[in-house]
Amino acid sequence: MAQSGNRGNSQPRWLFPFVVTAIFCLSVLPLGRLAATGIASAMQGGARQLLSDPALWQAVYDTLTTSFFGMIAAVLLGGGFALLLTLFDIRGKAVLGFLFMLPTMIPPQVTALAWIGMTGPSSALLKALGLAPPLGSPQPLYSVGGIALLYGVQNAALVYLSLRAGLLALPRDAVEAARLSGASSWQVLKDVVLPLSLPGLAAGAAIAFVSCVGNFGIPAILGIPASIYTLPTLIYSKFAAFGPGTFADVSLLSGMIAILSVVGLSVEERVLRGRDYRVIGLSGQVAVFRLGGLRYPVEMALWLTIFVILVMPLTALVASSLAPAYGVPLSPATVTIKAYEEILFRQAVTRTAFTNSITLSLATAFGLLVVTVLTGYFLVRGRSRFAPVLSALAEIPYALPGIVLAVAFILLFAAPIPIVGISIYGTIWIILIAYFSSFFAVSLKPVVSAFRQLDPSLEEAARLSGAGFGRRLADILVPLVAPAAGASVILVFLIACNELTVSALLWSAGTQTLGVAIYNLDDSGSFNLAAALSVLVVIMVVVMMLALELMAKRLPKGVVPWRS
Repeated sequence: MAQSGNRGNSQPRWLFPFVVTAIFCLSVLPLGRLAATGIASAMQGGARQLLSDPALWQAVYDTLTTSFFGMIAAVLLGGGFALLLTLFDIRGKAVLGFLFMLPTMIPPQVTALAWIGMTGPSSALLKALGLAPPLGSPQPLYSVGGIALLYGVQNAALVYLSLRAGLLALPRDAVEAARLSGASSWQVLKDVVLPLSLPGLAAGAAIAFVSCVGNFGIPAILGIPASIYTLPTLIYSKFAAFGPGTFADVSLLSGMIAILSVVGLSVEERVLRGRDYRVIGLSGQVAVFRLGGLRYPVEMALWLTIFVILVMPLTALVASSLAPAYGVPLSPATVTIKAYEEILFRQAVTRTAFTNSITLSLATAFGLLVVTVLTGYFLVRGRSRFAPVLSALAEIPYALPGIVLAVAFILLFAAPIPIVGISIYGTIWIILIAYFSSFFAVSLKPVVSAFRQLDPSLEEAARLSGAGFGRRLADILVPLVAPAAGASVILVFLIACNELTVSALLWSAGTQTLGVAIYNLDDSGSFNLAAALSVLVVIMVVVMMLALELMAKRLPKGVVPWRS
């Protein structure tokens, strides 16, 4: 195998072009096509007509309002859990942290259905308990406040992870010095810990805001019935009413979503600008503050929160799936498993959705693994000055809302592929390629972490012994990064199998995914069938998360999100 001419670099000559081509096709090309369409539309006057539409500005207002208040809810909920589980002597931290992560890993449309089943006059669970509001009462979640609340629940774990990472990096000696100076625990927390953890809190808030801006599942389930449209659901509605100017409009709307996302991250940077948060000393687990007599009430409050945001909604979802129809009280006389029989054995659409989601997720997870192992090796071992740029370009598709990425691939493949003349628009292949782009960064991160922990001398010894790149890859590198590669496969499979935002615009007859099937079942009025399918999805999520938990001890730090 041809090697690089530089003896200090043992990479094959084809590796750099391979990495550049992969990142160009998965990131630069689709996003460049989106940008080009938006600019062309604006120059031809399409932007003027779109900007004069009152529905657009109402959608912008609703997007900003729900995202801002959703971010506030996420900061309060996630920040509180991060502080209590990281800094205080709470028992059962590992279990609490795992359970707190579940709402984020559960698909947003499933979260919305679970909360609908827990509230309102038609709740099977509330009717069974005799707590349901009178018939005719409004569903409180069909509102801007309801959307913002579920945004907060869905994204609280993002704030939790970001703030917790910052808290774990605090200098131990700073905390101990403050204590030795006579400062009380409250003073240490207020004057030392909280100021130094502000970057993590701000980063978590920005990530939560961007996630809210691009969320499709929650506003689709809760907003569309109440005629509340955010920018992602407005794009979806414009595709549903397809017209001559649809592509131009959705490209401009996607650009607006991207701009809002960038603005959210820029505000975070501006908040932190001019402040010096560098710390001197050993970082690591900070000293634990003792709650004393408050420990039991605080622990009860944490478990009660888990009960409200996780256990109750999922219980209501199960109750809705066992009821014969939406709004029928659940009792021993009415409980039935017909909804499960229907979706598993009678509904061809749901069987197709299961097959498509599992096939797409497995193909994405294992296909990306091949690409990311080579890319990760190049980024860590390579000495190219382009490596930071390539790493940033690989991250962009995952950072953008899924609806933007879906529009980019629609624009890219709306016409047949040049030269070969084959069209993949409306086929399952366009979803697969979009998944490759969207989850490339998810697959890459664990592999890069593993390569960074490997001692280069192992590979160098094999190279000096005459082993080629393929032999070194098969006999040394792949076995050593195998645990991280396994975690990468599980993470990508878990996220892709429950995805809705990308496939909502790309699916066609026969290519429905599980996320699309759940949304369509609810939209058609089959709430109990949607609930039953959602329960199966939640079970799958929990099983995959438990598998990652069992692998956690063998994985590099940071691969499993909820582990320290």
